[in-house]
Amino acid sequence: MSVKVTVDAMGGDYAPEEIVKGAVLAAREYKIPIQLVGKLEKIRAELGKYDIKGLEIELVRADEVIEMGESPSSALRKKRNSSIVIAVDQVAKGHSQALVAAGSTGAAMAASLFGLGRLPGIDRPAIGVLLPTMDKPVLMLDAGANSECEPEMLHQFAIMGSSFSSAVLGVENPRVGILNIGGESGKGNILAQKTYKILEEKQDHLNFIGNVEGREMYMGICDVVVCDGFVGNVTLKVTEGVAKMVFELFKSEINKSLLAKIGAFIAKPALKGMKKRTDADEYGGALLLGIKGTCVISHGSSKAFAIKNAIRLAKESVEKDVNGKISRLYELSKA
Repeated sequence: MSVKVTVDAMGGDYAPEEIVKGAVLAAREYKIPIQLVGKLEKIRAELGKYDIKGLEIELVRADEVIEMGESPSSALRKKRNSSIVIAVDQVAKGHSQALVAAGSTGAAMAASLFGLGRLPGIDRPAIGVLLPTMDKPVLMLDAGANSECEPEMLHQFAIMGSSFSSAVLGVENPRVGILNIGGESGKGNILAQKTYKILEEKQDHLNFIGNVEGREMYMGICDVVVCDGFVGNVTLKVTEGVAKMVFELFKSEINKSLLAKIGAFIAKPALKGMKKRTDADEYGGALLLGIKGTCVISHGSSKAFAIKNAIRLAKESVEKDVNGKISRLYELSKA
């Protein structure tokens, strides 16, 4: 049986146009059934732009939308018929196996947590994001779900991250590090120091390599890096900002002279390869790890290409049984 993915068609800055387009691309390329949840008249209008003959695309009605600026907890209580709530409910009831949402991150997290629940042994779900390095991408978590954490939570993040890295990315015995201000075990705040001791004790089940500084993380020295959600979200936003600045500066310098334009034309294949390796849209979104289900949260500004890749990520996470691997590794860590 193929994996069915539910997509919140009303979430994101470019909904429903780009969301529907991405879903059509995914249904065509990955040959999987897709559910689109939202205002039916708007979804049908977008689907009418494409040849969807032979594609398994199902529509599910939801008359309300949780906007980006709304309080997630308040909106979830007031808008029980919102697209994100209905989309999560489809997964909870077994009508689909995974969810992709590009709207409010807080609403997607809250709806998934309350609608699907946590995996046994997991205190709080975490957002895992893939960041580019000189080698394979590194999975960083938490990227914003939990601004305050306990050491045991970071241990659980390490279990979740290691399970995802081995299952989906195919990394054998993933190297796990703690994002810190120095390599020594005594560096960092109390959270980092206590987490270090826990992960050091769990080396039978986790390939813990110690502390990892921010600059080292991008050199590819680890496969998974754990931190609290405050540090993780700041790191993510700084990474996005620096990447955007570098490309904008590059374009600005190219336009200053004919020689620079000629050089850029010659280097175009290499530049395309560089952009592909650093483009967050290639990954599609961030996985909400630790819930009883699969939820990929895409950036609010995601367009069709990113949505298509988010659906791929959701599909692969189900097929590779990420949640099953998390549960098994957690049980081993208790032994």
